[in-house]
Amino acid sequence: MNILAVNADIRIADVRVDDERLSLDLVDGRSVSAPLSWYPRLFNATPAQRANWQIAGGGYGVHWPDLDEDLSAEGILFGIPAPSSHIEAR
Repeated sequence: MNILAVNADIRIADVRVDDERLSLDLVDGRSVSAPLSWYPRLFNATPAQRANWQIAGGGYGVHWPDLDEDLSAEGILFGIPAPSSHIEAR
């Protein structure tokens, strides 16, 4: 059986956030998007806070300093929403 191994480069080249989606452009030419509702800190942020991002982790992540939010390209590619920050009272 033959297996095709692709050398994908999932480092982040650019980030876009609008009122509905978080979109990443990757170094290898792909783009990936996810619903903004998956990322509550971004969803509830102002447009200025959303626009203030930095590529982090050697290109494999993105950081929003105003929001203390960090997301990975891998997590977004696999469709993993941000963990819930809600803690249930017992």
